[in-house]
Amino acid sequence: MAANAKSFLADAGYGEQELDANSALMELDKGLRSGKLGEQCEAVVRFPRLFQKYPFPILINSAFLKLADVFRVGNNFLRLCVLKVTQQSEKHLEKILNVDEFVKRVFSVIHSNDPVARAITLRMLGSMASIIPERKNAHHSIRQSLDSHDNVEVEAAIFAAANFSAQSKDFAAGICNKISEMIQGLATPVDLKLKLIPILQHMHHDASLASSSRQLLQQLVTSYPSTKMVIVTLHTFTLLAASSLVDIPKQIQLLLQYLQNDPRKAVKRLAIQDLKLLANKTPHTWSRENIQALCESALHTPYDSLKLGMLSVLSVLSGTIAIKQYFSTAPGTAATTARSFDLVKLAQECCYHNNRGIAAHGVRILTNISASCQEKDLLPLEQDAVFGLEALLVLCSQDDSPGAQATLKITLTCMVKLVKCRPHLSQSVVESLLTQLHSAQDAARILMCHCLAAIAMQLPVLADGMLGDLMDLYKLIGRSATDKKQELLVSLATVIFVSSQKALSSEIKTVIKQQLENASNGWTAYRIARQASRMGNHDMARELYQSLLTQVASEHFYFWLNSLKEFSHAEQCLTGLQEDNYSSALSCIAEALKSYHKGIASLTAASTPLNPLSFQCGFVKLRIDLLQAFSQLICTCNSLKTSPPPAIATTIAMTSGNDLQRCGRISNQARMKHSMEEFRNLATRYGELYQASFDADSATLRNVELQQQSCLLISHAIEALILDPESANFQEYSSNGTAHVESEYERRMMSVFNHVLEEVESLNRKYAPVSYLASNTCLCNAVIALLKVPLSFQRYFFQKLQSTSIKLALSPSPRNPAEPIAVQNNQQLALKVEGVVQHGSKPGLFRKIQSVCLNVSSVLQSKSGQDYKIPIDNMTNEMEQRVEPHNDYFSTQFLLNFVILGTHNITVESSVIDSNGIVWKTGPKTTIFVKSLEDPYSQQVRLQQQQGQPPSQQQQQRTAYSRF
Repeated sequence: MAANAKSFLADAGYGEQELDANSALMELDKGLRSGKLGEQCEAVVRFPRLFQKYPFPILINSAFLKLADVFRVGNNFLRLCVLKVTQQSEKHLEKILNVDEFVKRVFSVIHSNDPVARAITLRMLGSMASIIPERKNAHHSIRQSLDSHDNVEVEAAIFAAANFSAQSKDFAAGICNKISEMIQGLATPVDLKLKLIPILQHMHHDASLASSSRQLLQQLVTSYPSTKMVIVTLHTFTLLAASSLVDIPKQIQLLLQYLQNDPRKAVKRLAIQDLKLLANKTPHTWSRENIQALCESALHTPYDSLKLGMLSVLSVLSGTIAIKQYFSTAPGTAATTARSFDLVKLAQECCYHNNRGIAAHGVRILTNISASCQEKDLLPLEQDAVFGLEALLVLCSQDDSPGAQATLKITLTCMVKLVKCRPHLSQSVVESLLTQLHSAQDAARILMCHCLAAIAMQLPVLADGMLGDLMDLYKLIGRSATDKKQELLVSLATVIFVSSQKALSSEIKTVIKQQLENASNGWTAYRIARQASRMGNHDMARELYQSLLTQVASEHFYFWLNSLKEFSHAEQCLTGLQEDNYSSALSCIAEALKSYHKGIASLTAASTPLNPLSFQCGFVKLRIDLLQAFSQLICTCNSLKTSPPPAIATTIAMTSGNDLQRCGRISNQARMKHSMEEFRNLATRYGELYQASFDADSATLRNVELQQQSCLLISHAIEALILDPESANFQEYSSNGTAHVESEYERRMMSVFNHVLEEVESLNRKYAPVSYLASNTCLCNAVIALLKVPLSFQRYFFQKLQSTSIKLALSPSPRNPAEPIAVQNNQQLALKVEGVVQHGSKPGLFRKIQSVCLNVSSVLQSKSGQDYKIPIDNMTNEMEQRVEPHNDYFSTQFLLNFVILGTHNITVESSVIDSNGIVWKTGPKTTIFVKSLEDPYSQQVRLQQQQGQPPSQQQQQRTAYSRF
């Protein structure tokens, strides 16, 4: 968590950051001006770190101009250092504001007499191609240098030509003939031709250019049959086809032709590598004949290395749409249909191969076929897949080498996939895993436990009878404190928590605690407690958190553990709830709330500026408010019992046309309505928490969604049973089934939702209008049923695997944040908003930013001057723009009007839109103040009017114009 927290730096004011950036730049500038070469080089190589820390254009522009000066006047070693810095900081190049000046300083070295200096300059220009794609002087220099007699300069020109060809259509079209002449020319050495050919992969800007490049490559591959030449040409061929898209089917056929006919293993390996690239990129372009040809090659090849490569291509294709095309019924003879099963024959043959990699790809193909193809004649493949997986499991679990572990991972992944698609196979798969656990190596046991937990999360297949085996294994782990043993303790405990769907027995708790005391450290105990909290075993979690309280060095960690202990105790209080016993339910909720309030105080104390625990605090506060709302609802239902409505309440309601009269007294009506609104408000707040959790994993988001749905369910039940039974609509609340249930917690919650909906619907239909007694009982039982499901604290509560933050900079910005920016009321303020997206160690793990939505609004804080009647449209500014970040940077501008004199508060708020189009309210929110001042001419006219002097004709015309 510490590593992830580092990226969420406390966001200091932009002015302070600018000061730090300037001082850092001045420090490096001092090094650049030093007379010692070592100090100059050290200063140059520290620039990428500076760009990473302060990624805004003002600093980057200044820094690159300084580097360009060093490049212009320094020696070749300094130039090489500047080149490396430029290549490392490629994503910051577009933030250079004075591109012309930067290029001018760098380009001046191209006229040097030193070929090495010219070569470094060419590489520098090539590295900058993204910002100067159409610079004709750069194009001309590259063309000239391709004819140089110095090899270093020619190689640099080839590098620059490749980069410019990728960026510029004009340059690519112009250089294509030159490249083809050099490649076909007899004077060009072969090693230079090998370096020139890859440039042709960038000739994809239009169809004619791609076609001419393809013809040239076709000539080369036949004219130069040497191994190196064929390999380079074929690979360039493939990359060109992958970029231009139109020639991919032809390229697949060409590669298959070389795979089948060329006797050289190096060429075959290259063909397999390129086929895999095309299989990943465009699986839909593979025809049935292509797959069949690849299967035949794999069946007939005597070399295991080539067979492994071909099977890796087929295993990629088997997980895509291509496999459905392969098995689809095609018009043709019976022979054709029979041959279409060569893939199956190959996979079955390879499942028991003595090479582990080949066997792994064989079972993966069978698994993918079983998962995606539902045809009856393919159903027997399920058993083949299971037997192959079990054989590999036995083989790999005894071996702790890295290769065996990699194969075991593939095997276990296939097991999870197969069980998910074919639930009836789960029992045999789980039994084979449990049997093998006892004899496996520790590294394999850890992976097998992960697999068991993944299967058990999807399907309740781990029966209580299997717990005995797991507990025996837990006792046998031994007293070793190695990392593998610690990891195995956590993995096995996770499987035990998943398999024991209800509360853990005291015997299991004792065994786990004894083992932790004997062979574990505090970190292992914390991880096991964390898993217990995720699986809803709060009694076990509370005891473990309690034991860890005295083992931490920091008070922040102490408060964090103390808060977790209190939350676990609070949830443990709710496990004693019983239906129809509402007084004990109220006391249980009160006890839980007491612990929750203690916990939230500790949680607040555990937060730091670098790790504010905002999601955790928000989630717990909502849980507290939800428990209070549940308690209030039970109290309201009880009050209806103690003061029931009169016998003629239904008649009064029908006469008056007010259904709320059926509740009896006005206070009861108001309470029920207030309770319904409170649950709807809670649902809205859960929705806001969901929107603010961009970095959360899917299980955490689903958990928040379930809490939101429980609030909506209760509010719907109140409305349907008491407030408005006539217009209750059950269709929109009906469940979509449990096909995509990912955890036991979700399964139990969905079961409660369905049960409550059925109860409410049956009461509404059978006993319309519903009696107050039946409706109260139904509501209270619904609350108790929801609370009896142990709450799951999901991963994001404890751990951030992805971290994303946005840093905004506004210009103009005041030196002092409290000081307003002065603007005349007849002018518009151009507000420039720049932003940088900052990532943690795993960017885009769960979702990626597609675009950033910037919302600018202004509010008048205080007026100055006379109170004129001004249209409401002129009083506020509300604008929204969407920008797509490029290399994690974005900028845009807003034009704002401030017609009313006074101080205005401008708020800029950012939210992100992911690749699915979902909006996430990530923030941040930045505020600046603007003071709108009266323009001098209007002020002069107003003063003259006040003194009673009529304005001149010219002034009248000017006033009308200025108003217009």
